[in-house]
Amino acid sequence: MEQQAADVLLATRTALSQASALAVQYSFSILGALILLVIGWTLAGFVSRWAYEGLSRIHGIDETLARFFTNVIRYALLILVFVTVLGQFGVQTASIIAALGAAGLAIGLALQGTLQNIAAGIMLLILRPFRVGEYIETSSVAGTVREIGLFATELRTGDGLYRLAPNSTLWNTPITNFSREPTRQNDLKVSISREDDLELAMETLTGIAKGNPKVLPSPAPSVFIDSLGYRTISVTLRYWAKTGDWWQVSRDMVKRVKLAFDEKDDPAAMRDDSNSAPGKRSNGTASAEKPTRQ
Repeated sequence: MEQQAADVLLATRTALSQASALAVQYSFSILGALILLVIGWTLAGFVSRWAYEGLSRIHGIDETLARFFTNVIRYALLILVFVTVLGQFGVQTASIIAALGAAGLAIGLALQGTLQNIAAGIMLLILRPFRVGEYIETSSVAGTVREIGLFATELRTGDGLYRLAPNSTLWNTPITNFSREPTRQNDLKVSISREDDLELAMETLTGIAKGNPKVLPSPAPSVFIDSLGYRTISVTLRYWAKTGDWWQVSRDMVKRVKLAFDEKDDPAAMRDDSNSAPGKRSNGTASAEKPTRQ
C-alpha cells in the first residue's frame, strides 16, 4: 500500500510539473499571440489609412477604387497576422496557406462572373470612359450615368427608367459618350425641287444658322449639296453647337427652317426623320419646294 501511494504521489508530481511547464510555455505563446494581434491590427489600420490617403492624392483615382484597394491591403495584412499567430502555437502554416490558396481558387471559380464584373469596374474607374452625369450608349444599353460601382453601373434612360448594367457588359463593348466632348456637330438635310432656286435655298439655310445664337461661329456653318435625285436636290446644313445645347438647337433649327421657307411663300412640307433618344445624334430633315427670290 505504501508503494502504491508513493507511485500515485510521484505520478501526480510529474503531471503537475508537466502541466506547469506547458502552462508557462503556452502562456508565453498566448501572450506573444495577443501582442502580435494588437500590433498587426494597429499596423493594418495604419497602412490602410496611409494607402487611402496616398491613393486619394492621385489624380483620376475614384473614391470607390481607393476604398477597394485600401480594404484589399487591410485584409491581406490581417490574414498574414492570423497565419503568424497560428505559427506561435506550432501549427504548420504551410498547410494553412495551401488550404487558403485552394479555397481562394474554388471561390474564384464559383464567383467567376462576379470577379469579372469587379475587374471591369476597376478598369472603368481607372480609365474613366464615362463619368456620373454623362449620357452614354452601348450595343445593349443607353442612358445617363447615375453611379459607377465595382459590380454594376446605374443609369437613367431617356424615358426616365432605371437601368442596372453589369460592368462586364460595359467594358467588353464599344461605348459612345455623348457628353464628353464640349461641342457636337449636327447635319440638317433639306430636299428641294430641281426647278427651285438652289442658291436662294443655300443662302437661306446659311442665314438661319448664323442667326441662331446657340450655333457656334467656329467651325462656321456650311451648306452643301448632299445628293441629286430624279426630281429633287438634297442640301445639307452642317453646324456645331455646345453639347449641352445640342438637343434643343437641333429641334429649334428644324422649326426655323420651316418658318423661313414659309416666309418666302414656300408650300414646303417639313418632316423630321429623327427618332433618337435625348443626347443621341440625329439628322433633322426638311422637304421644301419652290423657294423663289422676292
